[in-house]
Order: sequence, then structure tokens, then C-alpha cells
Amino acid sequence: MKIKYNLLQKENNTNARLGTIETNYGTYETPMFMPVGTKATVKSLSNEELKECNSGIILSNTYHLWLRPGEDIIAKCGGLHKFMNWSGPILTDSGGFQVFSLAKNKEKDITEEGVHFKSHIDGSKLFLTPEKSIEIQNKLDSDIAMSFDECPPFPVSYDYMKKSVERTLRWAARGKKVHNNPNQALFGIVQGGEFTDLREYSCKETVKMDFDGYSIGGTSVGEDKPTMYKMVEDGVRYLPEDKVRYLMGVGDPIDIIEGVIRGIDIFDCVLPTRIARHGQAFTRYGKINFNNAKFKEDLTPVDEECDCYTCKNYTKAYIRHLITTGEMLGGRLLSIHNIRFLIKLTEELREAIKNNNILEYREKFIEKYERNNK
Repeated sequence: MKIKYNLLQKENNTNARLGTIETNYGTYETPMFMPVGTKATVKSLSNEELKECNSGIILSNTYHLWLRPGEDIIAKCGGLHKFMNWSGPILTDSGGFQVFSLAKNKEKDITEEGVHFKSHIDGSKLFLTPEKSIEIQNKLDSDIAMSFDECPPFPVSYDYMKKSVERTLRWAARGKKVHNNPNQALFGIVQGGEFTDLREYSCKETVKMDFDGYSIGGTSVGEDKPTMYKMVEDGVRYLPEDKVRYLMGVGDPIDIIEGVIRGIDIFDCVLPTRIARHGQAFTRYGKINFNNAKFKEDLTPVDEECDCYTCKNYTKAYIRHLITTGEMLGGRLLSIHNIRFLIKLTEELREAIKNNNILEYREKFIEKYERNNK
């Protein structure tokens, strides 16, 4: 079956929503944070460790899997779930973000038909179209596929954004036309930058195509926080209540809280594992860096309020030793912690919605989280 979203409760004072997503691999509560497994693996972690973090849906990347090992090989192996031995739902992004970052001449390389770019592996010339992106995702057999959209940088002119939105809509229609996996949901993507009227236009026209869910694109691309939050507000205003709302590429704890308050259901980001590999961790009292000498003799866990494997078994002193000596276990342990931290955050947000006190939760969380920055 395709996924099904059920709206269970709306918070009284905000647009925050409590829901469930029914999948072929079980039913999962939202709001939810989804770890990113770009190349069919969440960097350095086993599937068992991800399950222990209470992960639900995870992501993989269409562009990277297209290049290596190739969608046909994954299909021959029984699809992405069997290939990577993941017994939960998978969302594949369209590859658009990676492709547009590789397209050097935006005016020349981005055409109506698709995008010309060079492989980051060997520099070979590649061409990706909306149809090809969907064809790859059909073969990967993920539970959720994403439409191929243009990912404009920030800032751009109104005229550029308008043309980009119109092209994204045409691409969405082309992708939807060739989508043929009956067990795979297809999400549309809302663009429009910081322009309220373009966000409205993109929303309404994308909803007319009747996708299985909707994503807010074009955020976290260099804009300030107030602009980002306004983009989210403009992006969800005209979306249906009976479909999933997905904010792409957002993994900062405060941004997740602000997104939930504005009506977002699911989030993803490489941030928790990326900063872990550089020796950084989320805590209730802000981000900490284990390269700091003050942790050399600190025998407390990363976060005393955390229930993850790392915090139950290891001290800051030991993790700092691993990080400063270049031992890969350090990044692994912090990746486990950071992913569990964000998943636990969304679990707490669900409770706050149930109790209609999410604004109070935000106030208390931010007061603690920003304490070290004052």
C-alpha cells in the first residue's frame, strides 16, 4: 500500500499537529525526525543502532545511488529495503539538491528538459530529467519518492523565482505522469523563496495535482531565521490537512520546534551525523565541541537527560579522547547521541501537542539551549 497520513489532534494555540503515518512497515507517529542515509547507510551506524534510537522513516539519495551502485543493481537485489537490510520505511529524495549544486552555469545548464551537470566522482557529463529521477526512484522501490524540482539559491530576483516555480510545476506534472510504482507514494514540492505570493501560487498549483504528500523546499539555503520561518508559514498555509507536510533539510533543534509549531510533520537533515564527525554534540544546554580541553577529565555523560546508548555507557572524557586522537568510534558514538537527541525532541514535541502546551515547551527548551551562548 501507499503511505496514509492520519491527523489525530491539533494544538490549541498553534498550527502544531499530532498524527500517524501508516506504511507497509508499521505505523509511525508524527512529528518525526528522519535520519539521512545518503548512500543507503546512515554514516557509521548499523541498522540495529538506528532502531535503538527509535528511528522510523530514513532517507536515501537518488543521485548518489544512481551513480553507485546504480538503480538496476539495487532493483536486482530486491529493492532498497533488501539491499540495505532496513525493515522500516524509506524516503528517497529526487537528487535535485545535489544536481543543482553541481550545475555551474545556471542559465545554460538548467533547461526545460532537465539539468546538465558533471559527476562529482569522475567529472563525466550527466543529464537528469524529472522523468529519469522518478524512474530511478521507482526502481529503488522506496516508500516515498520526491518530485524533481529546481532548488534556487538565496537570494534571487522575483522574476527568476517566478520562472523557477513555474518550471518546477511543469516538472512535477511530468514526473507524476511517469510514476508507476503502486506501493510508492509521490510527494510534490512547494517552492517560491521568500515571496509570499509565489509560495501561495506554488502551493495551490501543486495541490491541484493531488500528490500523496507535500514538502516545503527552498529553506535553509542561506536566509536568516525570520525569513526561513516565514517561508515555512507561507509554504503550509494552503496545504491540505489530510496529507503529510515535510520540511526538507532541517535538523537544528530550535528550527524543528519552530517548524512543528507552524504545522510541519516530518524533518530530515545530515546535520546530526555531520557535526558528530567533527566532534560536536547537541545537548539540552546547547551544542558542545569535544575538542575543548575542558572535557579532558569530565566523567559525566554527553547529556545527563539523554537515554541513548552513548550517554548510558560513556563519559565526555573518553569521547574527547576518541575525537582528539582521530578514533572513528568517537564520531560513531556522537552520531548515535545526536540522532537520538533529535528523535527524542520530536517525541517530547508530540507530548507537548497532546497537552496543548507546545509554546511553554519551546520557551523552556530555548532558555536552556541558549544558556551557554549568553
